[in-house]
Amino acid sequence: MRKGAILLLALLTAISLALAACSSGNKASNTAGGSTGSGSSGSGSPSSNSGGSSDQSSGKKNITLTYMASQGWIKDSEMELAKKFEEETGIKIDFQIVPADQYFNVLKTKLNAGEGPDIFGGQSGYSEITMNYNVEKNAIDLSDQEWVQREDPLSLEQVTVNGKVYALTIWDTYSSFVIAYNKKIFSELGLEVPRTYEEFKNAALKIRQAGITPIYQPIADGWHHVLWFSEIGPNYDKLEPGLYNDLNQNKRKFADSQVMLQALEQFKEMYDLGFFGENTLSDTGSETVNKLGSGEFAMSLVGQSAATQIVERFEDFEIEDIGFFPIPLTDNTIYYINPGGPSKFIYSGSKYIEEAKQYFNFLTRPENLQYMLDNDASFSNLNFPGLKTKYTVEQQKLFDTYTERGTDLQNYVNYVNPQWMDIGKDMVAMLTGAMEPIDVLKSIDKRREEMAKVAKDPNW
Repeated sequence: MRKGAILLLALLTAISLALAACSSGNKASNTAGGSTGSGSSGSGSPSSNSGGSSDQSSGKKNITLTYMASQGWIKDSEMELAKKFEEETGIKIDFQIVPADQYFNVLKTKLNAGEGPDIFGGQSGYSEITMNYNVEKNAIDLSDQEWVQREDPLSLEQVTVNGKVYALTIWDTYSSFVIAYNKKIFSELGLEVPRTYEEFKNAALKIRQAGITPIYQPIADGWHHVLWFSEIGPNYDKLEPGLYNDLNQNKRKFADSQVMLQALEQFKEMYDLGFFGENTLSDTGSETVNKLGSGEFAMSLVGQSAATQIVERFEDFEIEDIGFFPIPLTDNTIYYINPGGPSKFIYSGSKYIEEAKQYFNFLTRPENLQYMLDNDASFSNLNFPGLKTKYTVEQQKLFDTYTERGTDLQNYVNYVNPQWMDIGKDMVAMLTGAMEPIDVLKSIDKRREEMAKVAKDPNW
C-alpha cells in the first residue's frame, strides 16, 4: 500500500508540474501588441492595457505602455531610447502619434470615456493642464520622483497645480524663437542689427529695395504669426508695469493695453509694406529653411536650430553666416524664455503607473538626456543641468548681448495659450482688413472671460 501511495503521489506531482508549465506558457503568449519606436499614428492595440506578466527568471516584464502624443512631440531619439528601455526591462512603448490638428479632440474623447493611454502628451502651462487636460483628475502626482529635483524649476512651474507636479517636460525651453538673419545680405547692404522697430523697418525697406523679400512669414500654419505678438510679452510688462499680474487678476483687459495695440499695429504695417512677400497667407513653416538658405528671404522668425539645418542643407553657408536678434516690435530687446513645452503625463486610470514612472526615470538619466540632445537637430540644450550644450557662437553671442530675461505672454497670463489658434485667425482677419487691431484685443478678452467663467476663476 505504501508503494502504491508513493507512485500515486509521484504521478499527481508530475501532472501538477505539467499543468503549471502550460499555464505559464499561456501567460507568456499574451504579450500585448505594439510597435516600439514605430511612430505610426494610432496603430497600437487598445488591448495593451489588458494584461502583462512578469518574467520571474529575468526580472523583466511583458507589458506594453501606450503613449499617445501630438505629431512632433515625440522625437526619433526618444523612440530609439524606448528600444533600449525594452531591452533593459521588457516593457514595450507603443507610440500612438496623432496629427496635430486632431490630437486634442482625440485625447479629450479618450479621457472623458475613461480610456486614456498609459502616458499622454500635453502642452504645459497652468490654464492648459487644468482646463484642457484636467490633470488633477486625469494624471498622477509625480512630485516625489527623483528627477523632479533636477528639472528646471521654471519648467516644473508650468506643470504644477496646488503644489503637485503632474508631468515630465524634456524640451529645449531656452532656445526661444528669435529673428534669424542672413549676415551676408546684411553685410552687402551695409545694415546693422536693429535695436528698435524703426531701425528694423528701415533695414527691411532697404532689403526690399535690393530685390530681396525681407521676411519669410508662414501664416498658413495658423499659429506661427502669433509669436510676433506673444513672445514680446515681457516688454509689455516692462512698459506697463504690473500688466501680467493685473491681467491674471482681471484688473486690466488686453484692450486696455496701449503697448499690445502698438505691437499689432506694427505687425500690420509690416504686412502692408510687403515685408512678408506676396504669398505669406499660403506660406508654410516647412519651407522656412529652404527660403532662408536660398537667399530669397533675408530674415525669418525661427527656432535657433534653423541655423544648423541651413548649414546642413546649403554648402555655401557657414554656421556664423546666420545671426540672431529678438523680435523688435515695441522696441523690444528682452530675450524671452518659454519654460513650457510638450510634456508627458501618466494617466490616473492606467494599470501600469509604476511601469510608466520607471520609463520616466529611465528617460531622465543624464546619459539618456544627453543622447536626446546629441541626436536631435532641433535641440541646443534641454531643461536639465549638467548637459553638454550645442550652442553655436552666434547663439552664445545672442545670450551675451541680450541679457534681460522674461517669461513669454502665454506662459504667464492665464487663458491665452488655449486660444492660440483663434488669435491666429483674428490676426489674419486684421491683416486682410476684416478686423482692426483693437478688435483682436477685444476678441482675446472675450474668450478669456468665457474660459475663466468655465474654470470658476474667482477673479471673474
